[in-house]
Amino acid sequence: MSLVNLAHVCSHLNNATKARLGLTSIPNSNLHLKLSLALQNAGFISSVVRGGPTPPPPHVLLGHPSVNDESQGVEPITQSNVASRRLWLGLKYWQSEPVLSKMTLVSKPKRRINLDVPGLRQIIRGEKSGYVEGLRSPGECLFLSTDRGILEARECVEKKVGGLVLCRVL
Repeated sequence: MSLVNLAHVCSHLNNATKARLGLTSIPNSNLHLKLSLALQNAGFISSVVRGGPTPPPPHVLLGHPSVNDESQGVEPITQSNVASRRLWLGLKYWQSEPVLSKMTLVSKPKRRINLDVPGLRQIIRGEKSGYVEGLRSPGECLFLSTDRGILEARECVEKKVGGLVLCRVL
């Protein structure tokens, strides 16, 4: 797991929301895909589509089938194009404000922070636990990499699992 690439993704998503982009792409990796799906489940982004260097057709992003699915479909993954694969993320806005306003990396490549369930309970209550500040605003989320995938801190407490703290999203 490369936290350096995850830091680039965090700063890219911050810049994309400040630039008011509706669609942006990040490099395709398993970590980025799982984090993007967790962000989508939490309601911060609208869509996640695997694609190539060019944006996917609008019907793929919206989930509506097209008449010519074969001619406009997503190209299959081969050995020659696997390095150019991208994840296309649809960004959400509410009353002309970005839903994902700020995304910061908590664990650094030189300082990885692991939390157990009692520490996560403190953070959810708004208290500081170790190096991690508590959750203060109602929409704030903390994502962790666990043995059950990437989960939000509240889900980790429900499932009684701890893990590596990845990022904080406002």
